[in-house]
Amino acid sequence: MKKLLAEFIGTFWLVLGGCGAAVIASGVENVGIGLAGVALAFGLTVLTGAYALGHISGGHFNPAVSVGLWMGGRFDARDLPGYIIAQVLGGILGAAILYLIISSSTDFTGFSGPGAFASNFYDANVYGVNYGLVGALVTEIVMTFMFLIVILGATHKNASPGFGGIAIGLALTLIHLISIPVTNTSVNPARSTSQALFVGGEALGQLWMFWVAPIVGAILAGLVYKFMAPNKN
Repeated sequence: MKKLLAEFIGTFWLVLGGCGAAVIASGVENVGIGLAGVALAFGLTVLTGAYALGHISGGHFNPAVSVGLWMGGRFDARDLPGYIIAQVLGGILGAAILYLIISSSTDFTGFSGPGAFASNFYDANVYGVNYGLVGALVTEIVMTFMFLIVILGATHKNASPGFGGIAIGLALTLIHLISIPVTNTSVNPARSTSQALFVGGEALGQLWMFWVAPIVGAILAGLVYKFMAPNKN
């Protein structure tokens, strides 16, 4: 239960911090943090969460990470269902708190259009270019693949101890800098689910892709890294 609580809190923090930066601070006139600030916010949530909670649960905060670590031989399959449920519920609570904050504004009129409430999207022109379903699918698979490669490498028994959280947080920042214009960056089914539930409509209709693509990328990374550097004693 301690591990599940840690995953719940960590995913809550990721959604509240990352998506909160996107919907509250990114577009504020004169002081908006912009795309780079949002990317950094997501990276900082993982970095801080990893150091605060990683020693309890491993600091996954993402169903794709749990699946990738399992595929890479670093995580027990029997723990997968509990971790995934805790991550999704933590993300939903983060989105709920964020919704309460946003909806308290006198300017709040609800959510509409792709990308609303930091939801993920594909086949939509949100940032000036429509990359389509194929572009979004490739982006999410490859970005999740590389995210897991970094995670598996930074936490390998032969890696420099103590620096894993920094590498992982910076990797997530870089991933967001690349892929926010394509999909609003998922690489995390729990994060995608939490936002889609509050937006509804097309965001829910497209949610399947933000489960399938990250998990495919994570599985591939687990297989590749296990081949390259087995974590044997």
